Amino acid sequence: MSDLAPVEKRLSDALERIARQIEKGASAAKPAKGGVFGLGARPDAGPDPEQVAVVSSLREALEKERAANAQLNERVQQVKQRQETTIAQLERRLARLTEQLDLQSLEMLRLKKANAKLIEANAGLRDAQVESFPDATLINKSISAELEALQAERRAEMAEMEEILAELKPLLAAEPR
Repeated sequence: MSDLAPVEKRLSDALERIARQIEKGASAAKPAKGGVFGLGARPDAGPDPEQVAVVSSLREALEKERAANAQLNERVQQVKQRQETTIAQLERRLARLTEQLDLQSLEMLRLKKANAKLIEANAGLRDAQVESFPDATLINKSISAELEALQAERRAEMAEMEEILAELKPLLAAEPR
């Protein structure tokens, strides 16, 4: 797209030069009348056919350049529009992925906390077992910590499944049936 700007500038400069040449040619084509009181004046011979041909070819060239310039402008607009669309899609995808990453980070933190509680409860249960009298509250704490760890692990797995499904949905929607 950056390569089009110099080409467009050169085209517009060339179009301006052609327009000036056409204007010069039109004003120079008028013959001056000679003689005194119309005596000795030559009758108008009309425009020079060679100049008419040159002016005509210059006008055609000018119109072709204007058409080419219009096409280039249209292409530039199409490229800009595609680029804006692509950027908008990427921004939406980035926002969605950031949200998923935040959710996974939260679930991972819960999982780590639950596992730490489980390790602590199991260590207490082991210590009680060594002393030969397991306390019911220690067993309850251990089971509850294990349950919490399992629930946190399930939430983490669900978040991962959500991420996979989010990636698959656009692919399935775009696939022809």
